[in-house]
Amino acid sequence: MATEIKAPTFPESVAEGTVAAWHKKPGDSVERDELIVEIETDKVVLEVVASEAGTLAEALVEEGDTVESEQVLGRIGEGGAAKDKSDDEPATAEDKKDVAQSDSKKEATSDGGGEKVDVKAPTFPESIQEGTVATWHKQVGEAVKRDEVLVDIETDKVVLEVVAPADGALVEIKVEEGSQVESEARLAVFQAGAGGAADTADQVAPKASADDGDSDEQVGDKIVAPAARKLIAEHNLDVSAIKGTGKDGRVLKEDVLKAVKDGSAKKGAAASAAKPSAAAAPAVEGERPEKRVPMSRLRQTIAKRLVQAQQTAAMLTTYNEVDMGAIMELRGQYKDNFLKAHDVKLGFMGFFVKAASEALKRFPDVNASIDGTDIVYHGYQDIGVAVSTERGLVVPVLRDTDSMKIADVEKGIVDFGKRARDGKLGIDEMQGGTFTITNGGIFGSLMSTPILNPPQTAILGMHKIQERPMAVNGKVEIRPMMYLALSYDHRMIDGKDAVQFLVTLKELLEDPARLLLEI
Repeated sequence: MATEIKAPTFPESVAEGTVAAWHKKPGDSVERDELIVEIETDKVVLEVVASEAGTLAEALVEEGDTVESEQVLGRIGEGGAAKDKSDDEPATAEDKKDVAQSDSKKEATSDGGGEKVDVKAPTFPESIQEGTVATWHKQVGEAVKRDEVLVDIETDKVVLEVVAPADGALVEIKVEEGSQVESEARLAVFQAGAGGAADTADQVAPKASADDGDSDEQVGDKIVAPAARKLIAEHNLDVSAIKGTGKDGRVLKEDVLKAVKDGSAKKGAAASAAKPSAAAAPAVEGERPEKRVPMSRLRQTIAKRLVQAQQTAAMLTTYNEVDMGAIMELRGQYKDNFLKAHDVKLGFMGFFVKAASEALKRFPDVNASIDGTDIVYHGYQDIGVAVSTERGLVVPVLRDTDSMKIADVEKGIVDFGKRARDGKLGIDEMQGGTFTITNGGIFGSLMSTPILNPPQTAILGMHKIQERPMAVNGKVEIRPMMYLALSYDHRMIDGKDAVQFLVTLKELLEDPARLLLEI
């Protein structure tokens, strides 16, 4: 029985998409969750994977066709691969001869290297002008499997992966890591050739060296590639401490970059095994090493937006504190049952998102945004939750939080966190929030002043829960307390509303029953 392959459900803001690339052709076997086709919208490229293993029976749309949300794109048949192949087997001796000749021709092509194709950057959404070549996962000549990631392109919002179009190897890398590239820019030259990748590697490696105008060099007991040698000189590294992963232990550029990142090949001032480079970076001297690295695009964007927020908004912060005892007691009482029922842990953020949603309904100014000289009041609550990743801070948005259950919030945050760390968040998932919550408490922050996320007009900062002596009914008690900070745009929000918003939030959190009763 055939299984339909459907286009993803597009966001409301996306009317249609274009079939960008089929990664399988009719007759190809597919594994469950294997990428079959990519749909390109005006914002992101969506991947369609196989819902089950089988054979791609037919493709109903061609590359370049426009498709709508959930449109049927093709069908997967059960176990058709073997059947199709048997159906295709030649029945006569002449047919077999033709097939043998064909196979021989294919093999010859493979041995000699297949067709060379350009590896291009993805088509960026309109809101993204350019990206940075973040990491080459494969080097020239290294064997590559089809759909294996060749290079990461980092934009100011997401990391885009460029995969191999077939089995084969890179022949030439056109842009180095750290270079800026535009949409569909030529990144490398790829040579297809199933089974011939290793041979290809041997063939193309000398060519790459020739292109560099230099060749491998023996440094001590190591063979060092030209690009790697330059980096070693720039960073003043000890070659003998760098483990080479290339052929015969050859030290490649990526090996050096790894050593720089790990700090595992630092060299003392006295040691000077490598040849000095005429264009070397400022020398690293003595026990006070320094290194200069360019900002990632994401870090540049964060910096630009934070400065913009401080320069354009009349930002002010008000503080309060909340007794977390009631929520901690509730969480301790039900966390095991919650985990069994919803398959997700009960954290604190779910309570804060729900409390903030209720408070935002009561204080619409805090949920509004400024557009030029207009004020835009949002009749919904889309709350961004700041997620820290190795690349920097990203803020995916939970939609319509007023109608979400606490379990939905927790699941959404777990999903966002995982995909944010993997660089898999879509652009539309990080746009359009009406309010933001950031939790510095997970890193130990006791008090901070969060910066607005324009065009939003307010942001809530959570902090560390700390036991402190508090006066309760005339007695001193040790209570688990958390400071809350609300930064707001004073152009839009009066101090009275900001303070009362925070007081409302405090009351809801200190008595969670209010969340259920909406009082």
